[in-house]
Amino acid sequence: MRRIPEISSDIPPGLPISSDPMVISSTQSTNILKILVGLFISCLLGSPSIAAGTKLNVLFIVCDDLRDTLGCYGNMVVKTPNIDRLAARGVRFDRAYAQYPVCNASRTSFMTGLRCEQTGVIDNRTYFREKLPDVVTIPQLLRQRGWWASSSGKIYHVGKAEGDTRDSLLDVGKSWDEAKMFDATPAGKIIEGRNLTSGKLSWCEWGATAGNDDDQPDGQSARHAIETIERQTKTGAPWFVGVGFHRPHDPFIVPKKYFDLYPPGSLSLYRDPSDMTSVPHLAIPDGKFAAAFNAFTDQERQEFQRAYYAGVSFSDAQVGRLLDTLDRLKLWESTLVILIGDNGYHLNERGWWNKDTLFERSCRVPLIVSAPGSKTGLASRSLVELVDLYPTIADLCGITAPHKLAGKSLRPLLTNPAAEGKAAAYTLVTRGNGSYGQTVRTNRWRYTRWSDGTSELYDEANDPQETHDLSGKLRHVDEIVTLGNLLDQIGDFLPQKAKPAQ
Repeated sequence: MRRIPEISSDIPPGLPISSDPMVISSTQSTNILKILVGLFISCLLGSPSIAAGTKLNVLFIVCDDLRDTLGCYGNMVVKTPNIDRLAARGVRFDRAYAQYPVCNASRTSFMTGLRCEQTGVIDNRTYFREKLPDVVTIPQLLRQRGWWASSSGKIYHVGKAEGDTRDSLLDVGKSWDEAKMFDATPAGKIIEGRNLTSGKLSWCEWGATAGNDDDQPDGQSARHAIETIERQTKTGAPWFVGVGFHRPHDPFIVPKKYFDLYPPGSLSLYRDPSDMTSVPHLAIPDGKFAAAFNAFTDQERQEFQRAYYAGVSFSDAQVGRLLDTLDRLKLWESTLVILIGDNGYHLNERGWWNKDTLFERSCRVPLIVSAPGSKTGLASRSLVELVDLYPTIADLCGITAPHKLAGKSLRPLLTNPAAEGKAAAYTLVTRGNGSYGQTVRTNRWRYTRWSDGTSELYDEANDPQETHDLSGKLRHVDEIVTLGNLLDQIGDFLPQKAKPAQ
């Protein structure tokens, strides 16, 4: 595949962006001022370069279905002090994109460093080793070079598998020296909650629980990761610890204290504009999901959003426990920390309450990287992709990947967040029966092309919520041709001809 020319963003770096409705202008201004002061100080003092070839520890945090509903991304209602703290220690990427807006496909992509067009993994049912039995994953590569690799919670998507089957799907022995998943304890029972669809969608329920954080799987994942870091640090050997938090993914079940952060009826709902254009049939999944969401009243919408926010704050608290451990053990100068969402999420945009679309809300994810010697408290507006994580970790740890990677190292952006980045980011989604769509995001445009011949074009500079499709406007023919050529460089998605790692 030919190298795509790089361009720089025309928007100053370091300013938080959010298309989320919960933004308070006065507080936002204060945060922006703090960031600008930090930028000024950084320019005065400079920053040490990131050392190459160092056997850094790696703390890799994945929050399931986490969109940019975070304080550091400009949302002043959600309570995320710990993720905000991590952003203050590293670089926040404001335009990072998943390669597929569903768990298993996205995770397979970033763990192998390959696009979904290459892996052929496009659903939550296919175990990635069935398609790529010999591919070397990120933790597997480090294990081969002397790192201890441990997984806590959901890094790979294993569904409801148990016992030996679960260990196999977790890729123990290849990706990991050990991998643990956990279940809620009897003390963590639901004391308040309901299904928002009267049972039509079994997953669409919220529950406030009794007990404490460690009575829930994510709390136990944090505890196990902390114990692993403590144990492995004593050995003196480098470690790779992956921690996968299930929340804010459904079902929205977390301790009651996190629901209490958001009193019922206190959140403002996003509303689509009345003049919003229609979209192609394949753009939003139909069927029982759409039927249930269309039947939502504002009561259900409020409860859904409240439950999602509670899950975000619960995961944030677990992130805080991990950061406290790095503080206590004085590990920041020897540890690379990466936090991501595996895909984005809709909260009423286009009337949708899920992921699995090719809109910005579903494709864009939070990404924060803190590395020894990286800039701190700044943001990059450059386009980046989750497929860039593999080459970044390999680069910073001084290791050469065993196969050709689809992404590029983020190291230059960690030392200079204002540097030029990629010209484009790509995401794929499938709809069954051979139908699929591919989208390309550039500095200004999003162009989506569907297998049935329909397409969409959005001007991200003037329409960040993507409410007005411009694909039918003759004045944008040149842009469509240029963007179509970018998609051609990725190639059509042909699952039966998925390209293996070389």
